[in-house]
Parts: sequence; structure tokens; C-alpha cells
Amino acid sequence: MSQKAYIFVGPPGSGKGTLSKLCVDTFGWLQLSTGNLCRKHIAEQTDIGKQIDFIIKSGKLIDDQLMTDMVDCWLEEVTTTNTTLILDGFPRTVEQVKRFVEMTNSKYPQLEVQVIRLLISDDVAIDRVVTRYVCSNRACQAVFSAKNDSGLGSKKEMVCDYCGSLLGKRTDDTEQVMHNRLQVYRKHESDMLACLQKAHIPVVEFTGEMPIEDVFNTFVDAVIR
Repeated sequence: MSQKAYIFVGPPGSGKGTLSKLCVDTFGWLQLSTGNLCRKHIAEQTDIGKQIDFIIKSGKLIDDQLMTDMVDCWLEEVTTTNTTLILDGFPRTVEQVKRFVEMTNSKYPQLEVQVIRLLISDDVAIDRVVTRYVCSNRACQAVFSAKNDSGLGSKKEMVCDYCGSLLGKRTDDTEQVMHNRLQVYRKHESDMLACLQKAHIPVVEFTGEMPIEDVFNTFVDAVIR
């Protein structure tokens, strides 16, 4: 029996996490957020978490083998169901794509993989990230924005709409770190997409600069209906 898996691709601030949450809440899909997984290690101060914390604050990418191993463990758990999967933040490099394709072909051949690419300018991405707030509850991690026209403001100031926890800023959500992260992302983006297409994984792309409700509706119209 086949199982659908969507890879959400886009730079930091493109809305991958928010779109993923809408899909989870609306359709009951399962989401892999490598960011949340990494933050869990950082919060628990594991050896891996300390390495990841340093790498993220430096604006670099996490080791490909480490990231692939974490994703593999997650897939081992969730592929026992027939629920649609979302991979948010993985793969990000050509090497990760190669490892992912090899891994799915050998261990998870039932997965029907499709790429959803969100297009967004660097200026918009930076503006979104430096004005966003995130739920402090690691089990929630809902994202909100201080921008009035974002459609992502919290109903109560600095309080999560979903679980009531306090909102806060991520330590790496600064303009300088974002410049570094975007530079690294753009360096890998075109080669990564070419590698995905070479593996015959279809890519659907549309702008992520719309309000999130419009992004979600565009995704549903383009992929599900």
C-alpha cells in the first residue's frame, strides 16, 4: 500500500512550518520538523544538541549523516501507518537528497514523494523571521508574528492561541544569522532541486509571499484536489 510524503522546500521564513501545521490540523497528517527535533536535542543538552546549537548559531547546516539518521529513525516509526507525511526542513543539500533517495528506495519503497517549493525573496524572509514569535512549549512550537498584516498575530499578547504557553524569540532569529542562513540555503537550493528532479520526484512550486490562508488554499488546489 502506498503512502504519500510531501517535502516542503523553501528558505527560512518561507512558511513551511506554518503550512505544515495547517495540514496537520486540517487533515491529521504527520509532520517531521527537523527544526523541532534539533531544538529538542538542544533543550535536553545532549552531545548532539550541543553540536547542533553551535552550528545553528553559526548560520550553517547540520551534518548530512546526522540529519539523515534522525529522519530515518522517524520514518521507521511513522511508516507503520498509512498517514500522509510532511518533511519540513529535510532534505536541504544534494548529499541529503542522495541519502534520502537511497534510503527510501531500499527501506520505504511504499512512499510516494512529492516536493512542494515555496518561493520567497530574501528581504521578505528576513522580515518575517525577525518579527516572529514561537510558543515556548516544545510540544507545540506554534509560530506567530508581530506584523499586523501577517494574519498570524496571537489573540492575546505574547500568549499561544493553542496551548496558552508564553511566546518568545528563538536565539537564532536575528538579521545577521538570517543573512548567513539564507546565503547557505541559496548555495545549495538549485543543485538540491536538480537532484530531486533527477530522481524523478515531481516538484510543484508557488509563491509563499501570500497570506498563509492563500498559501494553504493554493497548496490544496494544486496538490490535493
